[in-house]
Amino acid sequence: MQVTHDAPLAPLTTFRLGGPARRLITARTDDEVVTAVREADRTGTPLLVIGGGSNLVIGDKGFDGTALRIATRGFTLDGTRLELAAGEVWSDAVTRTVEAGLAGIECLAGIPGSAGATPIQNVGAYGQEVATTLTEVVAYDRRAEEVVTLSGADCAFSYRHSRFKADPDRFVVLRVRFALEDAGGMSAPLRYAETARALGVEPGDRVPVAAARETVLALRAGKGMVLDPDDHDTWSAGSFFTNPILDDAAYAAFLARVHDRLGPDTTPPAYPAGDGRTKTSAAWLIDRAGFTKGYGAGPARISTKHTLALTNRGDATTEDLLALAREVVDGVRDAFGVTLVNEPVTVGVSL
Repeated sequence: MQVTHDAPLAPLTTFRLGGPARRLITARTDDEVVTAVREADRTGTPLLVIGGGSNLVIGDKGFDGTALRIATRGFTLDGTRLELAAGEVWSDAVTRTVEAGLAGIECLAGIPGSAGATPIQNVGAYGQEVATTLTEVVAYDRRAEEVVTLSGADCAFSYRHSRFKADPDRFVVLRVRFALEDAGGMSAPLRYAETARALGVEPGDRVPVAAARETVLALRAGKGMVLDPDDHDTWSAGSFFTNPILDDAAYAAFLARVHDRLGPDTTPPAYPAGDGRTKTSAAWLIDRAGFTKGYGAGPARISTKHTLALTNRGDATTEDLLALAREVVDGVRDAFGVTLVNEPVTVGVSL
């Protein structure tokens, strides 16, 4: 294992923000990961697990403990069965499955971060989420002090949530397994209207799997959601807020606020979310509350390409970012009575 003291963490995150860790361990095998976690638990040392760093907001003071960077590698494709080591670069893994002509995760192309992070957040985009194809997660259970295998059902997936996110200090993901589909080189049925429109087909249709991936990458790039070191719109965590899910009473109150503020003919985005609940668009709320693309006068601003991304323009601090996030949350709540929830994990700070 590689061990560094007083190690900068900002370069390990897509925000490029945050102070140093007292100690940074880079683990390149599952055994090294388990050894590092066991050592931290045995000595009572605070532990921060870092994969691709695409979903982290680290405080300016850093992390007074051990940061564990998971750099394991492993891509195994057996027919339609895929196994990835937690440290595999997710976007690269998606590309390889598409090159193999397999469907199931092609619309998750371009999402930054590591494979091991995908079940934690139940990563999803453009009509797909990992819960649909994930079959097993191999993880170190810090409570039981053993490596365990959890089925997809054991992961308790829901919208941008999972058992791992609900109990963040218990499991450290080592490997993820998926069941993909061989549809003769065709994609899974397209479930996102924007993707279907861009491809000139109807929702539910299939297209060549490579075409689905390329289209999603183009859509993401147009919103600043594909990493580019020269584009500060991508110095972000992608979507900073989750789409709100409202029960009937909350949705009725929300609609009343919309009609009062924007007029009775205004209809906000609305999607069934099960159990009598409705999901609406965080990006729409942010924009209609007055926080348009490029909003902000300081070093942290809303992306010029997408209102859902908060960005570091090059010399921001984490406090700059959080001040902007709080302004947006307060503004949306004042305008529509809906409280936005941050999607990235915060370390040493909170909204």
